[in-house]
Amino acid sequence: MITLIAITGLGVLCLLFEILNWRKIIIPFTILGLLGVLGLIYSDFNNVESYYNNMIVVDKFGMAFSGLFTVLAIFIIALSHDFYAQQQGKLSDFIAIKIFLLAGSVAMVTFGNLAMFFLGIEILSIALYILAASDRLNLKSNEAGMKYFLMGSFASGFILFGIALVYGATGSFDVSEIYALSQSGLIPQWFFIGMILIIVGMLFKIAAVPFHFWAPDVYEGSPLLTTATMSTLAKVVAMAALYKLVSGLNANSSPIFEIVIAVVSVLSMTVGNLMALRQDNVKRMLAFSGVSHAGFMLIALLTLSAGSGILLYYTAAYALAGIAAFSVVIYVCKNKGNESIANFNGLAKSHPLLAAVLAGALLSMGGIPVFSGFFGKFMLFTEAINSGYLAVVLFAVVNSIISIGYYFKVILAMYTKESVVLTAKVPFAYYAVAVVSILLNLVIGLFPSLLLDLMV
Repeated sequence: MITLIAITGLGVLCLLFEILNWRKIIIPFTILGLLGVLGLIYSDFNNVESYYNNMIVVDKFGMAFSGLFTVLAIFIIALSHDFYAQQQGKLSDFIAIKIFLLAGSVAMVTFGNLAMFFLGIEILSIALYILAASDRLNLKSNEAGMKYFLMGSFASGFILFGIALVYGATGSFDVSEIYALSQSGLIPQWFFIGMILIIVGMLFKIAAVPFHFWAPDVYEGSPLLTTATMSTLAKVVAMAALYKLVSGLNANSSPIFEIVIAVVSVLSMTVGNLMALRQDNVKRMLAFSGVSHAGFMLIALLTLSAGSGILLYYTAAYALAGIAAFSVVIYVCKNKGNESIANFNGLAKSHPLLAAVLAGALLSMGGIPVFSGFFGKFMLFTEAINSGYLAVVLFAVVNSIISIGYYFKVILAMYTKESVVLTAKVPFAYYAVAVVSILLNLVIGLFPSLLLDLMV
């Protein structure tokens, strides 16, 4: 609870700094504040408490994911200074929106009541709608914001209607009470209809097939830093919230649920990868890659008995690789007017460190050993086989191989094509975020227990 209050207060302070014309210290102060939030999360980590009649629950799951979200937010805000250099008058707005987005993210993994869950998802969504359309003079950005708003509103409607049906069936918004009633066998059929609607809405949020159609256009039209936020932080938040909903509301008790999730997982992996192979735009390629990774993450819903540690590990590996990749993509594509793979031609000759970071990030996403992406997939596949989902794992392995094809399109462009001259100086923040995020990816790959033991 203190963590959520601290994050919200930090967002308000950012707005006050604009009034006081202290723009130069907004980003350093925010990063220091988020480091303080990490300290609060650490101090609460072994506590299990509930606040306001179980509206907010502090436990290891919520604190571990809150810590991951905060780290990702630090990276995103560190990239903001140069990215919004031409919009200094609005810097406080952009930073405050990202901080409030983080507050919504924390609410989505610490809820003990469906009302708090919906409040969190709306705070997150509204922040993303604004960020997607924040480049007001760009028609693609306007289109992305409108598409995301319309599709997101429909998804939120599904979730809200589902919550209403669950409440009608159980007479409670409290997750622990709903779980107890769901095990009694005396629950009306519309409870399951409500759960289906909630899950459909959440599948939209993680861009899983067949609810993925918005992602390529929204990712391509949004400003690059917003695309990075949606691809990493927002996707990880939605997946963690879906996991908590499914386990907390006992939605996985039905064999039909498991079959549906297995089918959606396989379709997401396959459609995402096949469409990514056809892309020459890096944004769209990473959008379809995100659809594929949503399919891999859904495997965690088939192995709930293994605990949430594997999901935490996989989402951390994916998000850190995504941040590393986008920190390079933002620099390379800045002021280019497009995000074509041709922009990366010869990057290894002009900027070898950035090329190495991007190559490492893409290899991690593809599941190449040493990087944590490989170990995340290995653990997911092992648990899925133990749970009897060998067919899903076979599809996942084939899709992992396919994904290497489009990741190597970028790697080959960097290392084998003639160099495109990049005269702009690389901001220190881009180097710092790129290197630190890929090093963290390597560290958790070499020492997976650092994350896995958090959930024990």
